[in-house]
Amino acid sequence: MEVVGSDKGHVGTVDKYDGKDIKLTKSDSAAGGQHHLIPSSWVGTLNGNTVILNKTAREAMAEWKVSDRPEGDAKN
Repeated sequence: MEVVGSDKGHVGTVDKYDGKDIKLTKSDSAAGGQHHLIPSSWVGTLNGNTVILNKTAREAMAEWKVSDRPEGDAKN
């Protein structure tokens, strides 16, 4: 599922959703080889197979969190 900003700019592709955060795939062209997390509070709407954020793509990528810790590792 694609994630785009409110400006329709590409942000990433959903890898997982845990009910709180959306984890974006690290293989996406925008990811730079790292997983990123965006909070579900940034989701504005869903349109078909696309998540549209309530932030522009630039804002989202400036504020997302890098998450490359192993699965199950709760450390920050």
